[in-house]
Amino acid sequence: MTIRTWFGDNRFLIVFALLASLMGTSVGVAKLTTALYAIELKADAFQFGVLVAGQMFGTLFMSLPTGFLVDHFGPWRLFVAGSTLAGATYALVPLVAHPAFLLGCTVAISFFMPLRFVSLNTVFFEQIRKMGSGKAAWYRATHMSGQFLIGPSLAVTLIALLGYAGTWWVLAFSFAVTIAVSPIVLRNTGRLRSAVPERLPLRTFPGQLLQLLRDRELRWICAVDIFIESLMVFEVMFVVAIAIQVFGMHASGASAFVTAAGLSFIAALFWSDGIIVRIGIRNSYLLGFSVAMIGLLLQGSAATSAGFWPGILLLGVSLGLLQTVTLMRVVHIGARFGQGKVSGVILMTPPLGAILGGTVGAVAGQYASLQAAFYAFAPFCLALFVWQWYDKLAPTAEPEPIATAD
Repeated sequence: MTIRTWFGDNRFLIVFALLASLMGTSVGVAKLTTALYAIELKADAFQFGVLVAGQMFGTLFMSLPTGFLVDHFGPWRLFVAGSTLAGATYALVPLVAHPAFLLGCTVAISFFMPLRFVSLNTVFFEQIRKMGSGKAAWYRATHMSGQFLIGPSLAVTLIALLGYAGTWWVLAFSFAVTIAVSPIVLRNTGRLRSAVPERLPLRTFPGQLLQLLRDRELRWICAVDIFIESLMVFEVMFVVAIAIQVFGMHASGASAFVTAAGLSFIAALFWSDGIIVRIGIRNSYLLGFSVAMIGLLLQGSAATSAGFWPGILLLGVSLGLLQTVTLMRVVHIGARFGQGKVSGVILMTPPLGAILGGTVGAVAGQYASLQAAFYAFAPFCLALFVWQWYDKLAPTAEPEPIATAD
């Protein structure tokens, strides 16, 4: 196979990976810039905490409606609308140097971002459903690569070169770039809309939502995703504090734990599809929960920084494996209910997971220690393992790609 042939066969995935990486990078830049700018504005602890929560606030309210709107109006219109509104709001941030204004802009943007991500998710899963779901985790992997590996360092560089105002304007411009690039990925959106009625069926919204929530596999996937997100949030938010307070490490060394967790998670997203195909869906879930349990116990019991490393890496790999399985199943659930609706439901799991992860960390830190929180997560992991072990109706193997007449 020549390079030209390979590129032709994988053109959609390559362009989509570049777009997802660009969007992830903008998220990474925005998150770190928001935190540093809040400190620059002398935000107090309460304002800082509300600011962190505000980044997820709109997602909880907009994810489900956006999923239904995408299936009705098509991804292109909503992607452009969300990108335009979010980019314009980022451009407004430096106009008023006050924590309250920053919070207002952050909350507003959280309402616009689902228009982008649900739209892109819908197109990606629709294409993967046709090509085979083995590469379903590519979107998550490329997006996280931009968010955790590129975005933070780029934010620091931009702030040093351009200051906060210049960084916000560059961030706003990046949204215009995604609008310009997106037609390459969204070129087939007309097909996704062809079977949708012209008038928005508002009366049927509650019934369709209830039908989604009744699907036992979708409920299971949401539970697993919330578990994954809660642990990822805990690793990012609290592991640095554990490394500094418990192991006496410097900030630079402590941040290496977060980088390692992200790298192992991303690597698993790229390469675990082969394992899933060989051992099946059910066994992949069981393997993921088993390795996650080992990782949790190793981190909870580590007495030195060296003893912390194996748990970090094992937990990252196991969560990446579990995430890949859930994404592969989302492809097939979306074929039954509509990719937009299912993407909207799935997009609700990150904020719910963030709430769970932050709550477990806060309670454990208050009444025991931050490191003890790893033991607190273990019962959740065990419960999911037992649920899957005794679930006789769970899928055991991944179906073949769905043939199309394109």
